[in-house]
Amino acid sequence: MSFLVFLEHHEGDFVKNSLGVLAKAADLGEADAVVIGSGVHELAAKGGDFGARKVWVADDAGLEAPLPQPRVDVLERLVRDHGYDTVLFGQSVLAADVAAGLAARLDAGLNWDLTDLLEQDGTLVGKRPALQDSVLVDVGWKSEPRVALFRSGAFDPTQAGGEAEVEDVEVELQDFSTKATMVEQAHAESEGPSIEDDDVIVAGGRGLGGPEHFKLVEELAQALGGAVAATRAVVDAGWYPYAAQVGQTGKTVSPKLYVAVGISGAIQHKVGMQSSGTVVAINKDGNAPIFEFADLGVVGDLHEILPKLTELVKQRRS
Repeated sequence: MSFLVFLEHHEGDFVKNSLGVLAKAADLGEADAVVIGSGVHELAAKGGDFGARKVWVADDAGLEAPLPQPRVDVLERLVRDHGYDTVLFGQSVLAADVAAGLAARLDAGLNWDLTDLLEQDGTLVGKRPALQDSVLVDVGWKSEPRVALFRSGAFDPTQAGGEAEVEDVEVELQDFSTKATMVEQAHAESEGPSIEDDDVIVAGGRGLGGPEHFKLVEELAQALGGAVAATRAVVDAGWYPYAAQVGQTGKTVSPKLYVAVGISGAIQHKVGMQSSGTVVAINKDGNAPIFEFADLGVVGDLHEILPKLTELVKQRRS
């Protein structure tokens, strides 16, 4: 099997999710990667740290804007010229567009929202959550090449400490791929660490009582050196930005520590954080569903508990 991994990058660094996919591909066999953009040669060499045998570099001014079709052009040529039978992507808005476009160009099968990839009797089998993430189903491909899109946080990026051969790709863009131009690139207004990358997350729910009480969550997250997240009900109510939403319709996270504050633990939220290492729940309702899967539960008034916990964390860290 020959793997090609799309290494997405943003603001001069690789996106964590795509690095995790590369590490997984390297575990399954020899994996190559591709970096597409403008001024990305220096960044591409870092792909070897995460298991890439070779990193293809498509460096061109026409690739500076994060538009999908020019990237499909590059990937299509690589797959056809070098015979890759499997192309892997980490979930993102851009990656989903590129994966779908590539599958259409190559008449290839696309499996998405995967959480794992295994080799069974010489055949690749993907694992995909179903029925609100209550079960895992096996999915496969009828033909090659195979295209797969992995859920955010499915794999941890592990550094192998290797070196990759870096080779340039000649960029030839289709006429129709250059018709779209990016007028403006919007950025989510957020402060602090990204919830998808941080090892510690403190999340707030409706139990906080109002947006003004998110300050308690932010103070604890700052003391722990972590990021702040929220439930769908909270962001729908306008208490916190949508960029911080964890859950079925938000982001999937897998931190080492997840502190759930005032969160009931509905299945829609659970599916976004159930792969966390340690889950700590703070809720005044002792019958809240979140206590069924939390590693440590604290029943009490969060407005009294959080300030004391934050102060204790500060004392320990000092």
